Amino acid sequence: MDAARQSAPLLEIRGLQTCFDTPRGTVRAVRGVTLAVGRGRTLGLVGESGCGKTALALSILRLVPSPPGRIASGTVLFENRDLLSMPLRELRRIRGNRISMIFQDPTAALNPVFTIGSQIEEVIRLHRGLGRREAREHAVALLGRVGIPSAEKRIDEYPASLSGGMRQRAMIAMALCCQPDLLIADEPSTALDVTIQAQILDLIHTLKESSGMAMLLITHNLGVVAQTADEVAVMYAGKIVEYSSVLSLFDHPMHPYTLGLLASLPKAAHGWKRRGRLSAIGGMVPELFALPTGCAFRDRCAYAIERCWREDPPLLSGIDPADPSRASACWRAKEL
Repeated sequence: MDAARQSAPLLEIRGLQTCFDTPRGTVRAVRGVTLAVGRGRTLGLVGESGCGKTALALSILRLVPSPPGRIASGTVLFENRDLLSMPLRELRRIRGNRISMIFQDPTAALNPVFTIGSQIEEVIRLHRGLGRREAREHAVALLGRVGIPSAEKRIDEYPASLSGGMRQRAMIAMALCCQPDLLIADEPSTALDVTIQAQILDLIHTLKESSGMAMLLITHNLGVVAQTADEVAVMYAGKIVEYSSVLSLFDHPMHPYTLGLLASLPKAAHGWKRRGRLSAIGGMVPELFALPTGCAFRDRCAYAIERCWREDPPLLSGIDPADPSRASACWRAKEL
């Protein structure tokens, strides 16, 4: 691989807009998102529920249900090829092969009428061209690798007979069966208890490090981001409001929303120093079909000025001399 290709982002999203048409109006779930994921890097995408994280992930692979959803504009470049304009037949060769996704709910993602083995084997045979026996052997090895005991027996079980943690491990095995270049992990531990959450996140991180793949990790848990990510993008009301390296974000956040998220952490994490009691972000997230003029965070922001009511701040870079990659969508970022 030549140096120019190696240094270029593996995935680059430019100006992505995704909308959903509802009886109450058009929901702008993703609003002009621009992001990049480097080869072998982990980008953490954080934000509260309903901010558009999953809609962004589904848009990358053109899995937004239509209707009511539609990708209104933008490009999603994977190795400099636009996935949004690519013929569907060609895109299907990339889905589950070079780009895989771990969905939030394995119960919904796994087909209940097929064994977990048959579902993993189907992906292997489709993308790797292996025979039935070789695909089964590969699937058994994968289930063992992700920590499922007695994989030779478990492979013939149906999703309903597995625990939540085992179903999630089966999903991870399916996502990794073709050794993807990029893994999209959408809240991979949300539905699990705390102990299993830690095991699943540990497993994903270990497999990522051993394979060298890139990862887009979607979560609302900043503690998880602190432990696993290289860069962080903070999302609010469908828009990226801050982008930073992990160290810079926890050391000195440059958006009021990020400040609010960090202040809600139960303990210091990754250099973030919290003093006093936990604090909550006041107010409510605005409705995405009726966004206010100016900054969407203005009504909940203690730093808002008159300009925030008139103009929606763009995501501006070059605001932190110590970290040129930093960007913030706040008119008062430098003051923060």
